Amino acid sequence: MTNKTDLVFILSVDTEEEWDWNGPFPEKDFSVENLHALPQFQQFCMRLGIRPCYFVDYAAAKGLDPSSEFMQLVQKNTCELGAHLHPWANPPIFEKPTEENSHVVNLPLTQVEQKLDALMQVFAEKFEYRPRAFRTGRWGISAEIMDLLWSRGFTVDSSVYPFYENEYFSCQGSPTLPYWPATSDVLSCGEQRNILEMPVTVGFNRQPFELANKINRTLDSPNLQKVKANAILWHSKLLRKIYMSPEVTSSSNMISLCDSVDTQKQPIIHMYLHSSNLIQSGTGVMDSEEPYALITRRIKNVIEHLKKQHNVTFMTLSEAKVHFQTNPRFIAA
Repeated sequence: MTNKTDLVFILSVDTEEEWDWNGPFPEKDFSVENLHALPQFQQFCMRLGIRPCYFVDYAAAKGLDPSSEFMQLVQKNTCELGAHLHPWANPPIFEKPTEENSHVVNLPLTQVEQKLDALMQVFAEKFEYRPRAFRTGRWGISAEIMDLLWSRGFTVDSSVYPFYENEYFSCQGSPTLPYWPATSDVLSCGEQRNILEMPVTVGFNRQPFELANKINRTLDSPNLQKVKANAILWHSKLLRKIYMSPEVTSSSNMISLCDSVDTQKQPIIHMYLHSSNLIQSGTGVMDSEEPYALITRRIKNVIEHLKKQHNVTFMTLSEAKVHFQTNPRFIAA
C-alpha cells in the first residue's frame, strides 16, 4: 500500500495488584503475582517495537524487585514507568474503600496529595526513578488534581476515558485527541501548557463518533435498557462502542475501531490493559485459560494491521508528549 500516513502507537499498562473485580476491594495482603509476567510481556513488546508505559501503583511498586529482569529492561530505556494511584492500596488510608471513593477524582485533594507523595517516595527510594506520566485509579481527573500533578513534576496525564461515564464521574465531552486541558474544565481544551492529556482510544464502528455516542447514550437509558437496544445494535454490527483494550476487545473489533479512527485521520492509537489480566483469574474479567496468549495475540494482530496502512512510530507517554508538543497541529484545539 502506497501513501502510508504517519501514526503514533502507545501502549499503556495499569500495573497493579490482582483481585476479583466483581468482589470487594482488597485492603491488605495485596497479591502481585502478575508482576512475574512483566519480563516476558516486555520482551514481546520489544519484538514488535512497542515502547509501553507501565502505570505502577503502590502495591506493585512495593512488590517490584529493583534488580529484577523487568527493572533492568526499564533501565535500558525500552519502556517507561508512570505513576498510578489506587486509593485502597496506597497509604495513608483514610476510610474503608467504597465504589465512590475508589475513584481518585472523588477524593478530597488533601488525601490525593498525601497518597501521591507516598507513592512518589517509593519510586524515589526504591528505584531512584521520577515518573513524568500519571493515571488516576479508575479514571477521571479534576482541575485540582491536574494542578497537583504539575506541582509534583508530572508533564503528561492519561486519566481521561472518552465517551465514558458512570454515577461517580464522567469523561463525556472530552477530546479524543491529545489536548491541553483547560484549568477550569479539564475535559475541554485550554491555554495552559504544563500537562498534556493523552486519552486512551475509545470510539465506535460508525462515524461521526459524536452522533454514535449520542445514540448509544440514549439507548442506554433505563427504559431502553429493558429492551436491550444497544445489545441488538451490537450483535447486528449496526453500532458498536469499542475499547482499544485487548483484555476486553477482540482483534477484529479493535481493527474495526482503528479503521474508524483512520477515517478521521487521527494521528494516534492509544491501547491500554491491566497487568493483572496477564495471568489466569487475575481480575475475574477474562475467562480465558490462557489470557497472556490471548492478549498478546490480539495486540500482534492490531499492530500487523496498522503497519499495512501506516508508518507506525512506537512511543512511551512522555515521548509522545514531546512529539505532539513539537507538532501542535495534531493536538485538539
